[in-house]
Amino acid sequence: MTRPVPHWLSCGFRPFFFVGALAMALGVLAWLPMLTGVWQPPTAFAPRDWHVHSLLFGALMAIVAGFALTAVGHWTGRPPVAGRTLLALLALWGAGRVAVTVSAAVGALPAALVDLAFPLALVAVFAREVTAAGNLRNLPIVGMVGLFGAADAAFHWEAASSGLAVHATRAGVAILLLLVIVIGGRIIPTFTRNWMGARRLGPPPPASGRYDVLTLAVSAAALAAWTAAPEGPAALALLAAGALNAVRLARWRGLATLSEPLLAVLHLGYATVPLGFAALGWALLDPTALDPVAALHVWLVGTFGSMTLAVMTRASRGHSGRRLAADRVDVALYALVFLGAASRVAAPFADDGMRLALDVAGGLWVLAFLGFAARYAPILLGPPVRET
Repeated sequence: MTRPVPHWLSCGFRPFFFVGALAMALGVLAWLPMLTGVWQPPTAFAPRDWHVHSLLFGALMAIVAGFALTAVGHWTGRPPVAGRTLLALLALWGAGRVAVTVSAAVGALPAALVDLAFPLALVAVFAREVTAAGNLRNLPIVGMVGLFGAADAAFHWEAASSGLAVHATRAGVAILLLLVIVIGGRIIPTFTRNWMGARRLGPPPPASGRYDVLTLAVSAAALAAWTAAPEGPAALALLAAGALNAVRLARWRGLATLSEPLLAVLHLGYATVPLGFAALGWALLDPTALDPVAALHVWLVGTFGSMTLAVMTRASRGHSGRRLAADRVDVALYALVFLGAASRVAAPFADDGMRLALDVAGGLWVLAFLGFAARYAPILLGPPVRET
């Protein structure tokens, strides 16, 4: 007789959203004392690289996995990835986090091999599900997840060979942002169209078309140019991509959704995409006016923070029998991450108060993701409850 699958292993979003949110919080909580040298993990990475890797290829990779493993069942009509396969993926992810953190003790190469086992396994499982269903439309998403894993490999190589993973960091950010642009272009107008249709509001957002393809192409080209050489031509391409994404967002009728925060936050989160393009392009053209690192955090904190919270809250509710409506706790979590992004971007302008601004930004980020983990633990790890 087959053992029943534990509920927390019944779908990919359940364990991976939970551990991803914890990793988002703990990665920053550990980084704040590292800034002052109070604590350093026994890692072979430079402190800055450990911070970047823990969030980009650790926490965010887990959230990407949770989304992908959940969405693929809906895209293909196949049963969700669950049980032992899901547990094995979770164990690989956890082993990678430990290996990277103690890589000075175990060696950089063994740690890299352990860390890279998870993205390789994730892509293999993801590709198996898509190809088994003949769902070739979603193979590009599999490819993008694979490229994100390749950026992780490049991160390890560049950090070991040159001491700091600069190009690989930009590559990872670029690939993850393209995933936001692609997936956001699918779910935001669709959810908005369905919500408006149920309330007989109109006109709805237009269907995806040539303008969306143009926006994606220009965004990809701009991000590729920035990854290779963040200089003059790349800055102009970033500004062009920002303008196209701003118009794209305006076409999705976000103002009509302000009465429902669970939907509106997706529009507000996506608004940081064109804002980040514009800020980074401006910073590269005139670094004296805006610090490029601060500009980059429009994406790192604003886009990745808000979009992950938005997707995690909605998916956790929708797949667990809860109403698709944000409560006050959800709204507070969204506010924390947006305020944290504003504080981080403004930090270089604070002069003597810069360290305080960084601490505030980090504290707000930690509260947002620890708050999500605490609030949604019963929903993610407990049995479904149908709300009326």
